[in-house]
Amino acid sequence: MSSQGARLSGVTKELWNQWQQTKTSWRDQKALEFEERYLADLISSVDRTVTVIEQLEKLMNQIKKDCE
Repeated sequence: MSSQGARLSGVTKELWNQWQQTKTSWRDQKALEFEERYLADLISSVDRTVTVIEQLEKLMNQIKKDCE
């Protein structure tokens, strides 16, 4: 994984871990709504983005190799 993809994945994982800690004290309907509305979409978007970053990195490496 590229360093940028790894960094994005890492900070997203840290956000998720912090959210898990927050949920121990914030357990109402709004907390559930926040997770479903924002965090679930964010996590899936980051996963897709990291995949695209990896694909772009492979493409850029191939282009660089072809130009040598």
